Amino acid sequence: MNAASPVPRRARVRAPELIGKGGWLNTGGKELTLADLRGKCVVVDFWTFCCVNCLHVLDELRELEEKHRDTVVVIGVHSPKFVHEADHRAVVDAVERYGVEHPVLDDPELATWKQYAVRAWPTLVVIDPEGYVVAQHAGEGHAHAIERLVEELEAEHEAKGTLRRGDGPYVPPEPEPTVLRFPGKALPLPSGTFLVSDTTRHQLVELAADGETVVRRIGSGARGFADGTGETASFSEPQGLALLDDGSVVVADTVNHALRRLDPATGEVTTLAGTGRQWWQGSPTSGPAREVDLSSPWDVAVFGGRVWIAMAGVHQLWTYDPAERTVAVAAGTTNEGLVDGPGPEAWFAQPSGLAVSADGDRLWLADSETSALRWVDRDGAVHTAVGTGLFDFGHRDGAAEQALFQHPLGVTALPDGSVAVSDTYNHALRRYDPATGQVTTLATDLREPSDAVLVGDDIVVVESARHRLTRLRLPEDAVQVASVAHRTQRAATDVAPGTLRLDVVFQAPKGQKLDTRYGPSTRLLVSSTPPELILKGEGADTDLSRTIELDPAVPEGVLHVSAMAASCDDDPANEYPACHVHQQDWGVPVRVTEGGADRLPLVLAGMDEEDA
Repeated sequence: MNAASPVPRRARVRAPELIGKGGWLNTGGKELTLADLRGKCVVVDFWTFCCVNCLHVLDELRELEEKHRDTVVVIGVHSPKFVHEADHRAVVDAVERYGVEHPVLDDPELATWKQYAVRAWPTLVVIDPEGYVVAQHAGEGHAHAIERLVEELEAEHEAKGTLRRGDGPYVPPEPEPTVLRFPGKALPLPSGTFLVSDTTRHQLVELAADGETVVRRIGSGARGFADGTGETASFSEPQGLALLDDGSVVVADTVNHALRRLDPATGEVTTLAGTGRQWWQGSPTSGPAREVDLSSPWDVAVFGGRVWIAMAGVHQLWTYDPAERTVAVAAGTTNEGLVDGPGPEAWFAQPSGLAVSADGDRLWLADSETSALRWVDRDGAVHTAVGTGLFDFGHRDGAAEQALFQHPLGVTALPDGSVAVSDTYNHALRRYDPATGQVTTLATDLREPSDAVLVGDDIVVVESARHRLTRLRLPEDAVQVASVAHRTQRAATDVAPGTLRLDVVFQAPKGQKLDTRYGPSTRLLVSSTPPELILKGEGADTDLSRTIELDPAVPEGVLHVSAMAASCDDDPANEYPACHVHQQDWGVPVRVTEGGADRLPLVLAGMDEEDA
């Protein structure tokens, strides 16, 4: 052994093969293996298309893919949560819808997910050019750390002669010539026309009263963030639309993390709120609208004189005040789940659709990840009409307390006080009647409906995956369907009764350290469903390790773990070091059983050395 201190080596674990029953997309029909990728730095992105955090990561990776195109291959492994997401056609649609420009493996049975011991969406795994796993990251905000690691791997393997430069295996699909492409939301304009967010083409489209003929397109069609005329302005995957009192339209410009304003008379587009940057823990939660970061606003509605925003990216509702030009959080804690109560105490899970009741007393919302229909009253309190939590979904009519949706994205207030729900992953339009407490089905055989609007006695549905608006007559009687209930497909982790050590693994990226200038730079929040599962150890603290005590009388449940760590450049000469926030929420199904594990590691960033 040399007298000099040894240079610490990165942990090296041979990467398991990439396998998935659904096969490969974006490869021109070629089946890929890890051997085909040897010589490249491979970033494996475990994602599912319902997950807004996964969509954030897709955007984070775009710059890395472009900058290191000849050395890095990103591989998406689509790992479904909902039953609909295991449908291969739906995965094909999602890859196009979200502009995924790298190969994707469709893994409906979670085979590769299990091989890599993944526990959360999204998770990124880095494989070096020799086929070894060298890092794992859960959640968002890791692109900077992965880029540093990639640069390190490039230098190391260039020197060893094991780096292979050149084009990757991505083959783009042929574009489809449809008028709309994965439209998101629709808005009837006073002129009798429809304004539609043509999400995948980054435009707004005005259609004639027939819902088919194009009157004009607004936006350049290229992904971007620029104000200007209808021809020069740019959007990035716009979604929700709402009419303001002055006749202008507010647009939820989702991937730009902004609210935009359209003047229908002139076609002029300006920015109302947002900076173009994504909101992170610690960012301001109120203030001048153009100075506060937002996070994936998905829908908008005018309620109580303010524009309410379904802030899907942080599981909250925000408001925009047109008179004061300010934004503020109205409800939600950023924790993901289903908890009712006063706005500041409520939990949401990716709210994605908003509508004001016919009498103006309720703001209805589709809370997509809990497959729930919820509402906010005039006092700002949150209530649930249909839905039980993150892991129960299906297509079941009947009494609201046992009825089920599957990832709904839209709600539409009906004149009689009931509400229509665009039940997206069930390909159906459903109805909830508060007067009777009953859920019925209005129409089936719709393809991923994401919104609907009333036009006289008809309801016009945005059939997102059929790329069109579909006009339906509201039926006198509801369609009857067989009841189907589902639970999440993920296998439960066996844990021992009594004491469980929960370790969130976080290693600051090379050249960085934990940011302790203003106090602790880490935070860990633990809770469970049902709450009785944890006898001791729930709540928030700054230590990323926690000993919790489980009740042996509760045989199974879900541990909800939310972790955050902030790291900054470790350079004493730099007075203003660049800092980054790493965060992730896990929902871990567990089964309490003798002989189960007494330690639960969750990797936020790095490698779990105890498990290596």
